[in-house]
Amino acid sequence: MSTYDVLIVGAGPAGSWAGFRLARAGVRVALVDGSHPREKPCGGGITGRALELVRGALGPGAIRSVRIAGASFTHNTRRAEVELNGEDLGYPPLVVASRRDFDQALLDAAVAAGAIHLPLRVTAVVRNDAGWRIDTRSGSFDAPWVIGADGVNSLVRRSVAQPFPRADLSIATGYFAHGQSSRDIVVAFEDQPPGYLWSFPRPDHLAIGICAQADQTSSSALRERVDRWIAAHASGTRLERYSWPIPSLGERALANERAAGPGWMLVGDAAGLVDPITREGIYFALQSANAACDAFVGNANISTVYLDRLRAEIHGELLRAARLKARFFQPHFVGLLVSALGRSRRVREVMADLVAGRQTYEGLRRRLLKTFEWRLMLDLFGQ
Repeated sequence: MSTYDVLIVGAGPAGSWAGFRLARAGVRVALVDGSHPREKPCGGGITGRALELVRGALGPGAIRSVRIAGASFTHNTRRAEVELNGEDLGYPPLVVASRRDFDQALLDAAVAAGAIHLPLRVTAVVRNDAGWRIDTRSGSFDAPWVIGADGVNSLVRRSVAQPFPRADLSIATGYFAHGQSSRDIVVAFEDQPPGYLWSFPRPDHLAIGICAQADQTSSSALRERVDRWIAAHASGTRLERYSWPIPSLGERALANERAAGPGWMLVGDAAGLVDPITREGIYFALQSANAACDAFVGNANISTVYLDRLRAEIHGELLRAARLKARFFQPHFVGLLVSALGRSRRVREVMADLVAGRQTYEGLRRRLLKTFEWRLMLDLFGQ
């Protein structure tokens, strides 16, 4: 008999949250990961809707964070400010946290709920008579089910499906700038290659970076842009370099994506569940973990139930973003957007809700119609 019912490879937000939910349901579950919690090369923004999903598991003060007051958006010489204050839903619109702290809090919650943390590096994922064997340098573990929560370079994914091609990845590169912080985020849109640069204030440093589609650029080219921005806006800080791929799936890839099969499921980045425009993935990581756990408990056809949940609750939103992505990053649209942000309170409200995750892409066209910014809407959605 297997020691565990489920082995989760990866103890980031998706894996730890799945571990928490499964352990609370009485499932014998182990999280196998020798690298988490760790600081992650990303902005660290956590939307209000993501915080709401885990509110019951994380106590007050569980994570250090900066509550964001506003954001500035720039394109060439244009600049606009957007306020992000307000907690009308009972939680802040956006906070920025150290990923080490956030991931640690979720992992602690999973262990407190009864999940076992095996701080080991997985070297192989192999089918066997028990279902799956997870090999590590300190031994092997068996279980009927494996959940791949091991990120964009997922070993589980490579063992059960195909890795992401370069065309379905973005590159994020930049620096942790120690010794400076803020309460505002900065987003600077880039024309070539299409993408954006960001500065997110964490409790004791800035996370400054840039991202663009991987098949359109290189890490070195992007880092040159970040270096110029830091020289102008954050000089004198101690810089710690980072670079990391992010899933950024197009329409065809999302339509063909299959994140589950006999005895296995993929969640979070391993399943490509990242907004291809904003590159935000924490909410979708937690949401996919919920779907995986709900499918596992009380259902005979677990994989089918999970895939149906993904299509109904996540894939539709990501497909809408993928359809808009090419238009969104066109210089003409970005110029219209920043100009509209500068003059229109209604457009600023829409952008604030997009940043906070309260405005979905499904209702975006209807919402933009109400702003009376016709050129902006037509440029994004076409005729």
